[in-house]
Amino acid sequence: MKKSNFVAMILGTIGIIFAGIGMCMCLLPEWNAFKPGVVMGCVGLIILLIMVAVWRKMENKAPIRMSGKTIATVFVSVVGALLLGFGMCLVMVWSNLVLGIIIGIAGIILLLALIPLIKGLK
Repeated sequence: MKKSNFVAMILGTIGIIFAGIGMCMCLLPEWNAFKPGVVMGCVGLIILLIMVAVWRKMENKAPIRMSGKTIATVFVSVVGALLLGFGMCLVMVWSNLVLGIIIGIAGIILLLALIPLIKGLK
């Protein structure tokens, strides 16, 4: 295993643990720790962003350029994931089967649209 992959694995694991515990703190009312959960989740996301920068530096890759395509890709992926998650919540939590399935399928379609957006069509 290359050193860069090992460092990325360690930082990724730490970041995911922080983000996961932060989400649990926010979403479990029994813990009564919403504000500390938000802080812990943000710390996890910051660690994950640092991990990407460190890995790219160790692999001698150029930094990520902010272009219109990059911003559109991030926007489509976030909206797709949120729609898919909201559709799942509608079905599983609020028992709204039809609307949840429709919104979930819209999220899946947006996530599938990332393939031609990123790779392009040939």
